[in-house]
Amino acid sequence: MCYSQRLYGWVMIRLLPPMPPLVFARFSNLSDAKSHSQALKQLMPHAKFLIFFDVSLPIDQDESES
Repeated sequence: MCYSQRLYGWVMIRLLPPMPPLVFARFSNLSDAKSHSQALKQLMPHAKFLIFFDVSLPIDQDESES
C-alpha cells in the first residue's frame, strides 16, 4: 500500500455482480465516507456499496518481521 492510500484508509466499494467488487473511492475518515454513501443512495437507489477500513499489509512485508 503506498503512502497516499495509507492517508485514506476508509474504502468504499461498489458491488457489481457477477463482476468483482470495484474500489469506488477512498476517504480519510468514516464520516466523509458515510456522507458520500448517503448522497450516492439518493442518486442510485438500487446500487450496493460497502464501506470498510483497509488494513492490508504491504506485499513485501513478512508476518515474521513483526
